[in-house]
Amino acid sequence: MKPERIVSAKVIDDRTLIVKFTNQEIKKYDISKLLDNPMFLSLHNPGFFKNFKIEPGGYALVWNEDIDLSEYELWQNGVGCTDEEIDRHIESIRLVAG
Repeated sequence: MKPERIVSAKVIDDRTLIVKFTNQEIKKYDISKLLDNPMFLSLHNPGFFKNFKIEPGGYALVWNEDIDLSEYELWQNGVGCTDEEIDRHIESIRLVAG
């Protein structure tokens, strides 16, 4: 099964992304487990963490040429949001469409 592609994404705190996929599902993704990997050390910096782009076609979130997260990773390891969380973040999710 192919993972859904990314439609939009937003940082909601220093370690968490909220991501909307092509099937309209919204998931939260916590980067904490990645921060032990030297490749992801830059994500400790909140300013850097907030500065990503959605790769054309919705295949990944990209920070620079060395750091990205694939749609598969975000889909597989993201956690579904509650209705309350979706309501709280829905306007900001729409504003950061890829």
